[in-house]
Amino acid sequence: MLFRAWHRGLREADLILGRFADAHLATLDDGELAQFDRLLEAPTRDIVSWVMGEFSPPAEDDTPLFRRLCDFYALKGQAE
Repeated sequence: MLFRAWHRGLREADLILGRFADAHLATLDDGELAQFDRLLEAPTRDIVSWVMGEFSPPAEDDTPLFRRLCDFYALKGQAE
């Protein structure tokens, strides 16, 4: 999963997903790992658009883990 998070083919997605995976992947429980795996199956540009708030993800992808990812991205953006 870590490799897939860092190798999306779009730098923005690599930074969003890869940084989150670096910080949290080791501590995710089985349910969260399943949610993250499902998210990694989504089209890269969709993920970036969802996280940046350009449009909302479908209900099945709007999970607690996805919201954690969005919060993490927002905090990372404020720190830089």
